[in-house]
Amino acid sequence: MKNKNLRRRTLRSTLAAASSIALIGGLAACGSGDSGDGDTITFAAVPAESSQSLESTFSNLGKLIEEETGKKVEFQNASDYAAVIEGQRAGKIDVASYGPFSYIIAKDSGINIDPVAAPTNDESKAPAYTSLAYVKKGSDIKGLEDLKGKKVCFVDQASTSGYLVPSEGLIKTGIDPEKDLETVMAGGHDASLLGLDSGQCDVAFAHDAMLTTLDKSGQLKADSVESIWESAPIPEDPIVVNEDTVDEETAEKIRTAIREYGNKPALVEKGICESEADCALPEEIEWGYLPVSDEDYKPIREICEVTKAEACSSVG
Repeated sequence: MKNKNLRRRTLRSTLAAASSIALIGGLAACGSGDSGDGDTITFAAVPAESSQSLESTFSNLGKLIEEETGKKVEFQNASDYAAVIEGQRAGKIDVASYGPFSYIIAKDSGINIDPVAAPTNDESKAPAYTSLAYVKKGSDIKGLEDLKGKKVCFVDQASTSGYLVPSEGLIKTGIDPEKDLETVMAGGHDASLLGLDSGQCDVAFAHDAMLTTLDKSGQLKADSVESIWESAPIPEDPIVVNEDTVDEETAEKIRTAIREYGNKPALVEKGICESEADCALPEEIEWGYLPVSDEDYKPIREICEVTKAEACSSVG
């Protein structure tokens, strides 16, 4: 990854820089008409990984939405969180998968979006995950209190588990993430961990499933790193509907589709997947999606209120 993509940035400058790029990209992909017109639904997501396989992992959800709405789903693999936010603001994206914090940024900045559902590996458990800090095996860094002056890999300043929640943990430890660290913005959860492995940073933050994903793909051996910190549970990534571009009848069909049938058993029953073992969902979700509401993301707003983190400056 080029050095210019690893520089320290504020969220405000990230959003500003990405706005024009996102709008141009959205216009090119969607044509001159507004998103949501006619028989097409534009679905966008931000990759947790720096891979190009995101569209395939969302393909079963896309097929489900097509079946339930009778409309074609066009998928957009966005470059970053800001591109999705600005794409929805411009009316070019109908359905989107956000991180919890980027959802708050979008919602509280005035975009008329409704959270529909979030993923879980166990249908009996509420959608939640954690953020972890990793170091190389045998490192003399044993906790967040040891990070002052260290080079630290984050994901993106609009990433919940890759920046905001770690920032809260650091501030509670007495470390200012803006002043006391040499910050590396890796761009993806996989890139953050791979940056640790390659020596670009001393510590890397990532969500709780990424190490397993990299271990399975052979990119990073799980036993080569160790966790020195884990956050409290975080509300999972919501899929949202843009209520300014999707008519209410279609929006309700999308909600019903994801909430009731957006899980592996139902996808198999509908014939979209041949078996649960071969039913791909984003980020290797083991079960599927459960309903969520805006209230479920109150803890993210509370983090902003408590920490006054600079990353929260675009919220409210």
